[in-house]
Amino acid sequence: MATTAQLFEEPFDADEYIERLAWRTPGGGSKGGAEAFDPKRLLEEFENHIEELKQLDERIQRRVEKLEHQCHREAKEFAHKVQDLQRSNQVAFQHFQELDEHISYVATKVCHLGDQLEGVNTPRQRAVEAQRLMTYFNEFLDGELRSDVFNNPDKIKEAADIIQKLHLIAQELPFDRFADVKAKIASKYHDLERQLIQEFTAAQRRGEIGRMREVAAVLLHFKGYAHCVDVYIKQCQEGAYLRNDVFEDTAILCQRVNKQVGEVFSSPETVMAKLIQNIFENKLQWLCVSLATKLTEFNLGSDKHTFLSKLIKSIFSSYLESYIGMEREYLRTRGAMILQRYYDSKNHQKRPIGTGSIQDLKERIRQRTNLPLGPSIDTHGETFLSPELVVNLLQETRHAFERCHRLSDPSDLPKNAFSIFLLLVDHLCVEHIDYALEIGLSAIPSADAKNANLYFLDVVQQANSIFHLFDKQFNDQLMPLISSSPKLAECLHKKKEVIEQMEVKLDTGIDRTLNCMVGQMRHILATEQKKTDFRPEDENNVMIQYTTACSKVCTYVSRQVEHVRKSMDGKNVDTVLTELGVRFHRLIHEHLQQYSYSSMGGMLAICDVAEYRRCAKDFRVPLVLQLFDTLHALCNLLVVAPDNLKQVCSGEQLTNLDRNLLHAFVQLRVDYRSARLGRHFS
Repeated sequence: MATTAQLFEEPFDADEYIERLAWRTPGGGSKGGAEAFDPKRLLEEFENHIEELKQLDERIQRRVEKLEHQCHREAKEFAHKVQDLQRSNQVAFQHFQELDEHISYVATKVCHLGDQLEGVNTPRQRAVEAQRLMTYFNEFLDGELRSDVFNNPDKIKEAADIIQKLHLIAQELPFDRFADVKAKIASKYHDLERQLIQEFTAAQRRGEIGRMREVAAVLLHFKGYAHCVDVYIKQCQEGAYLRNDVFEDTAILCQRVNKQVGEVFSSPETVMAKLIQNIFENKLQWLCVSLATKLTEFNLGSDKHTFLSKLIKSIFSSYLESYIGMEREYLRTRGAMILQRYYDSKNHQKRPIGTGSIQDLKERIRQRTNLPLGPSIDTHGETFLSPELVVNLLQETRHAFERCHRLSDPSDLPKNAFSIFLLLVDHLCVEHIDYALEIGLSAIPSADAKNANLYFLDVVQQANSIFHLFDKQFNDQLMPLISSSPKLAECLHKKKEVIEQMEVKLDTGIDRTLNCMVGQMRHILATEQKKTDFRPEDENNVMIQYTTACSKVCTYVSRQVEHVRKSMDGKNVDTVLTELGVRFHRLIHEHLQQYSYSSMGGMLAICDVAEYRRCAKDFRVPLVLQLFDTLHALCNLLVVAPDNLKQVCSGEQLTNLDRNLLHAFVQLRVDYRSARLGRHFS
């Protein structure tokens, strides 16, 4: 019997195995078998079989060792692969974290931009109007609309005016505290907007021009105004195309609608342009395509589609040749009208921004010396920046880019797109943003002005928001048209030039605004701080924690820090707050050196600096906090015992300071000469 590993497969029975081996051995069976029982032969067979089992065991053992060695080797290789995968996974995880942070940063920017787009720059309301709106707001706050204006269908116009103003106010309220009332106002806003559109639609069907004009004027300030125009355009075309001559029908329709549009809408040219665009896109364009499709049935040569396309294009070739000129003239006129309409709504006559050698000299002096050249003007808090105006200009430019893409010859497309971009720069960046910055700079009061209202930071906030929209249109609409042409470099250069010019004025305005803030702090200290604060007549009867001057300065600084945070974003917040904090510290440092201090006065000065340091924590700038920590340590020199003066000067926060500075502070003590404190610095 051959000895193989298969004989030992489960289930294995040793007795059965021996019996089977003996039975197969000649002479190994029972004595009654065919052959006589031969024990020697059986023994010999057993010994041989045992040797075969030993050899089989050795072979199996070698195979086991080989497999174990292979298993160990593969285990090591697998472990190395796992380590490599872990390292790759760690790198991928780090990249994912960086990507997640970047996505979060972009999302924050987008949310911030969305919040700013939702906000509307509303002028300050008169006292009576404000009180009336507060009364209606309280009704939404209580959840019960008791006023007749909200419950009487005949007063929908008055209700729309009120809810539109309340909706603007609600946008400025914090969500966490006013979420419920904001939702109620928004619900009423959308409900009235829907009712007004339905009323407009019904009035159009009845042909009541006066009612249509009233409703359109109310809807003009609602977000659904564009939908109202779309409804009008759709309804005015119903039943207009009854004959086979679509061109004659279109001319008759436009003649009939033109007069009505002028009577109903405040911007009839926009509505007519939208109507004609709708007709071209939905009627005439389809007609040309349909005609070309029918003509392809005839034998016009091998390339009949190209042939028909050239024929259709040749119909409009005379107009396309002068397209960009008409486009530029339209944009120039339209942009000027949008700008003028905004300034007229503010009752503002644009001030000429001077040019020439004298103006250039003034600009250079102002940039280098930060001096307010010319009289300061009062803008009454108006920034002269309008999100609505910006959206209108960008929308007109977006439509112009779309027309440019469709109507320009491919070789002229980059050049034409660049000329449109230059008009946008002129209208938006120069005529609006740059003008607002100039007005804002002129409105910044001098550093020594008292109770100055600082609005330039509001200008900064809105200018940044507007430029984000400008940059988005640059990337989304202009870049695809010029990305593969030499005009790309010119566009990028022009954009960089515009950014740098605005940044110079923004930096100048922020710097002068910080000077005004410091000037206001200096005024508070000069009027509120008394010499007796730090040399009280009764040393044992000082009951205040810090001086009145300190309290008012800290209140003012905290308010300005919050103003900066609302007006800036990103790293600009830390940059401006760092500069403000350094100037704040310098002012307090110089202010403290104007007084002499008794023992109790020195303690009060330490309390003041401790309060200033608490205020400095609001900056969240390590450098500013470190400066006030050092100033606090310097003030300890005003109260420390003379014998311990040298030890305090060697402390951790003072050891690296100039000894002249330490000496200057010690000289402020009233006991400087009597205690001979100067010997510690000789």
